[in-house]
Amino acid sequence: MIYYAVIDTNVLVSALLSSHADAATVQVVGRMLDGEVIPLFSEEIIKEYEEVLRRKKFGFSEDKVVTLLSVIEKYGEKIKPESSGKILPDMKDLPFYEVVLDKQDDEAYLVTGNIRHFPKKPFIVTAKEFLDILNRK
Repeated sequence: MIYYAVIDTNVLVSALLSSHADAATVQVVGRMLDGEVIPLFSEEIIKEYEEVLRRKKFGFSEDKVVTLLSVIEKYGEKIKPESSGKILPDMKDLPFYEVVLDKQDDEAYLVTGNIRHFPKKPFIVTAKEFLDILNRK
């Protein structure tokens, strides 16, 4: 079964920073790279990925950033979501929430390290919770 996921930027950063192959964020990104998870994104999400992943403080190589973004854009699904009118604690998270809302007819999840920034919904999960969902299939 194929799952759709909006991957929050903090999950990508955590995966790229981790030196542990068994870390939940690393496994989620790995399963996305393997094609088991179809990434969902919008123009705004890609812009955030580009800006955050290129911050000097993380030290990610340009090749690594370009490769990751290329995979997301090539194998993912670009969504132009409807405005939800929702107010979130951190409004920079709104594009991620609106994209996952747009895809709720499918098996779509928002995978984040900041659960508290979003409404409590069963489709908003941590990387560990998403792995549990993937492993139950």
